Amino acid sequence: MSDALVTTLLREQHPDLADLPLTHVDAGWDNEVFRLGDHLAARLPRRQQAAANIDVECTWLPRLAASFTLPTPMPVRLGGPGGGYPFRWSIVRWISGNPAWTSHGPIDWAAAAEDLGRFVGTMQRPAPPDAPRNPWRGVPLAARTDAFHAHAACVNATFDIARLTALWNELADTPPWPHAPVWIHGDLHPGNLLLDGGRISGVLDFGDLSAGDPATDLSIAWFWLPREVRPRLRAAVRDAGGANDDDTWRRARGWALALGLAHLAHSADAPQHEAVGRRAVASALHDG
Repeated sequence: MSDALVTTLLREQHPDLADLPLTHVDAGWDNEVFRLGDHLAARLPRRQQAAANIDVECTWLPRLAASFTLPTPMPVRLGGPGGGYPFRWSIVRWISGNPAWTSHGPIDWAAAAEDLGRFVGTMQRPAPPDAPRNPWRGVPLAARTDAFHAHAACVNATFDIARLTALWNELADTPPWPHAPVWIHGDLHPGNLLLDGGRISGVLDFGDLSAGDPATDLSIAWFWLPREVRPRLRAAVRDAGGANDDDTWRRARGWALALGLAHLAHSADAPQHEAVGRRAVASALHDG
């Protein structure tokens, strides 16, 4: 995707924004991001599923974000196909900061754990019947078993697969979430957290926003946080009214295994995904 394409789309659909400075920022699995002036960003899906996720964000995020305790890139405009580009796309508010997986400065880990726990706990509110459901996120942990084995087969030279499988079997046997589905971010990993001055400045990419098991988001404890501050995350989740029971925490560790392996299995030419996947699996495997 090029600056010229984005400029063409803006001139066709949002001409009042077409003369703002445009800078390519990032190309992820799902979207390419271009900064638009000082306060906006254009997000262009790279595949059909990501385009569907844009619709989820634009429908639900404005209804939920007012209660969030961390800034989010609120959608302000929608775009459609044009200039040879086939998908719907969005313009969102720009949030300053660098993705946590590329940040090299010192991090206030205690504050990060508490801020993140407060965000996750506040988000865990009952979702309405028409809330989106994700077939891969927020589902009963045992439903991930086939995917777990498929992904483990892709990385069998990296970890002790027998030990990994034994832990998976133990965690997947944990009783499922017994309550009504709650809202989850669905893709909470270091690439979707922004840092500024050693603190979390924003949470990105709500395309997997859905209703389900809150343990999915709690896997961030193994994806990113040092072991010694994980209790701070758990306490902050509890204080914000979120799920803090032992079964949910065990399922969260299982989600760290499942999602970490997924990152690893799909990390060809994506070293950041490989690094966070490896860390999540190793942390879940070795830490309780």
